[in-house]
Amino acid sequence: MTATIVVNSVEAMRREVAGWRSQGFKVGLVPTMGALHPGHISLVEEARKYAQRVIVTIFVNPAQFGPSEDFGKYPRTLEADVEKLSEVSADLCFAPTVEEIYPKGFSTRVEMDGPARAELEDSFRPTHFSGVATIVAKLLNQAQADVAVFGEKDYQQLLVIKRLARDLDMTTKICGAPTLRETDGLAMSSRNVYLSAEERRIAPRLHAGLEETARRIKAGEALSPALESGRAALSEAGFAIDYFEVRHADTLARVKSAQDGPLRLLVAAKLGATRLIDNLAV
Repeated sequence: MTATIVVNSVEAMRREVAGWRSQGFKVGLVPTMGALHPGHISLVEEARKYAQRVIVTIFVNPAQFGPSEDFGKYPRTLEADVEKLSEVSADLCFAPTVEEIYPKGFSTRVEMDGPARAELEDSFRPTHFSGVATIVAKLLNQAQADVAVFGEKDYQQLLVIKRLARDLDMTTKICGAPTLRETDGLAMSSRNVYLSAEERRIAPRLHAGLEETARRIKAGEALSPALESGRAALSEAGFAIDYFEVRHADTLARVKSAQDGPLRLLVAAKLGATRLIDNLAV
């Protein structure tokens, strides 16, 4: 185990990166908002496949939270997070303050179309992807990493970031990593701690609903009735559904049939006060 170095400024991070570059090392980047769980750690391990040095950023980004969302109560566990990073020998933790990222007078924001306006997450969190694109653009510029790894659990976000890097000619390669799940299928998320014991028992049905819908589509059922069946099952289980959709896996464009290209099922639903998201390739 190697203790992870913690820095709070862009200057300090760039100094470390410059030292690694002088030794010929490739650099990987794993942006997070902290409250790390095994899913995050799997992203660090994925980055290790591409790079000899790995930076993990921990920053709860206010720009991607709406006024009624949980920015204030989002879990902040930096000390425990750094211990977990040290256990997997992450090389550097960049844990800036809000003032370091958004200094006085900051006035730039990235706005996107394409997958950022697919009428999925963006319909319910209209400022979210602008906040995501802005912070990711800054982190990619600050770290100048060879590769950055993002989890597939936030699938729309992953496509937004890939589009961002492509459109702005960024040299960092954007890689997706498979969703890590609990043994009962629930996608790992920092927000799972908000679930009550009864809600936690029900929560795996979200992934089960995706699997059953994918099975129906693969068996030849038309998309509309397969989706309606999936929505009904989730509603009956107690979920309040924001969306349960099938889209083109590469663009998130709407599709009419299974022949319209590779498909991805995407869902967002509330269980009590906790909002869960998940997705599945068909």
